[in-house]
Amino acid sequence: MTRVQLLLVLGLAGLSGCGQDLTPPEPPAAGTIDAQLRASIGNWGIVPIGEMPAQNSAQIALGRALFFDKILSGNRDVACATCHDVSSALGDGRSLSVGTGGTGAGAARRLGAGRQFTARSAPSLLNAGLGLYSMFWDMRLNGSHGHFDINPNLPLPQGLPNILTAQAMLPVLNRLEMRGAPGDVDVFGNPNELAMLGDNQTTEVWNAVMARVLAVNQYVTMFNAAFPASGPPRFEDAARALAVFQMQEFTRTRSPFDRYLEREDAALTLAQKRGGLLFFGKAQCSTCHNGPFLGGQSIANVGAPQIGPGGTKQPPLDLGKGEHENNDFYRFAFRVAPLRNVELTAPYFHSGAYRTLEAVTRHYNDVPKSLREYDASQLDPDVRPLYRGDAATVSAVLATLDFRLSRPLGLTDAELGDLVAFLRALTDPAARNLSSAVPTTVPSGLPVR
Repeated sequence: MTRVQLLLVLGLAGLSGCGQDLTPPEPPAAGTIDAQLRASIGNWGIVPIGEMPAQNSAQIALGRALFFDKILSGNRDVACATCHDVSSALGDGRSLSVGTGGTGAGAARRLGAGRQFTARSAPSLLNAGLGLYSMFWDMRLNGSHGHFDINPNLPLPQGLPNILTAQAMLPVLNRLEMRGAPGDVDVFGNPNELAMLGDNQTTEVWNAVMARVLAVNQYVTMFNAAFPASGPPRFEDAARALAVFQMQEFTRTRSPFDRYLEREDAALTLAQKRGGLLFFGKAQCSTCHNGPFLGGQSIANVGAPQIGPGGTKQPPLDLGKGEHENNDFYRFAFRVAPLRNVELTAPYFHSGAYRTLEAVTRHYNDVPKSLREYDASQLDPDVRPLYRGDAATVSAVLATLDFRLSRPLGLTDAELGDLVAFLRALTDPAARNLSSAVPTTVPSGLPVR
C-alpha cells in the first residue's frame, strides 16, 4: 500500500462530529519532551504524508490553462484562480469571497463594480488532492471510489476519479461564484448564455461551458493531447484536468512537522514542541484536528461569529450543515479545517472572522466569551455591516456549541504563544510562493490576473 493509498483509508474518519468519544491523552510524566510529544502524537492517527505521485503532463497543462482562464465564467470576468489565488495560499484573503459581476436584476448584494458577496470564505486548495472524503464548509460534497454525493437535486456523473474532480464540476453552476444572473452581459457586452439556463439544467450548463472552450482551437488540441482515447471532450474531462493540475502544483507536505514525524528531532524548536504537547493535550485541539491532515474529516460548531448574507433556510443566519434537510442537529456546525499550512491561509473560519492565528487561539481559549465580545472592527469595512452580533444570534450559536468548548481552557499567554509556534511548524516553506504555477497567457486570450 502506498502512502497516498494509506491516506485514502485513513481519511474515511467519522463524519458525525469531531469524535466525541475521544479525550486528550495526558503526556507521560517522565522522559524527554520528544518522548512525551511522540507519545501524544501517536494517539491521533497522524503519519507523514509523503509526496504526490507524478501526474500526466498533458493533463497538467490543460488544467493549468483552465484554472486561470476566465472563459469558464458566465461573464468572462472570474476564473478558478480568482477565489483560489496563488498569492493568498489558494484562498482569496477575504472574509467573504466575491463572485462574478454583471447587471442582471436578479443579482443581489452588489459590491462596487458589479460584484457581490458569496456566503462564506473561500477555503484554500492547498493539499486538496490528497484523498479527503469531504469538501466545502458545510461538507455537502462527500464520497470516494467514483461515487460522490452533493445533494439529490444535483446529480454528479458517475465514475469521477476523485473528490477534487467532483468539486471542480460545481463552481461553473453557481450563479454567485461563476455563472452569473439572468440578464447579465459579459466583459465584451455580449449576453451571458450560461446565465440564461435554468438552475436545474446542470448538464446543459456544463455542455455550454464546453462549447465555449472548444471554440478555441488551442483548447481542442490540448484536450486531444490530454485525453486521446476519451471521445468528444466533456466537462468531466475539464474537471479531471483541473484536479490533476492542482494535485501536481498545490501539494505541499514537507513542513518541519512532517520532518519531525520522520524522526528528525531538531526539525521543531523547543517552543514548537511545547506547543505540540498543548495541541495534543491540554488545549484539546487534536480531538477535532486529527488524522493525516490534522482535520478536514469532521464537523463541529466552534462558536465562529456569524458574518455574511446567510443561507437559505434561516437568513440572514448561516446554519452550516444545518442548512441541509434533516440536519437540524448540526445547526452552526462547519467543517473542521485541515491545519497543514494553516499559517498561510488566513482569514480563518467559514466566515473569515479572524486574521491571525493568535486571534484564533484566543477564541478557542474561551469560546463563549470570545463570541459575545467579538470586535467587528477587525473585518474589512465592506464586510462589517454583515456581522450578526445581536444577543439572539449569539445565544443561538452557543446553544449548539461543541460541548468541549463550553468552558474556558485556561491557557496562559505563554502557552498560547507556544501553540501558535506549533501551528507555524505545519507550514511547508515551498507553499509560501506558488507563483511558478501561473501561466503567462491562457488560450482564450483573456487577462490572466
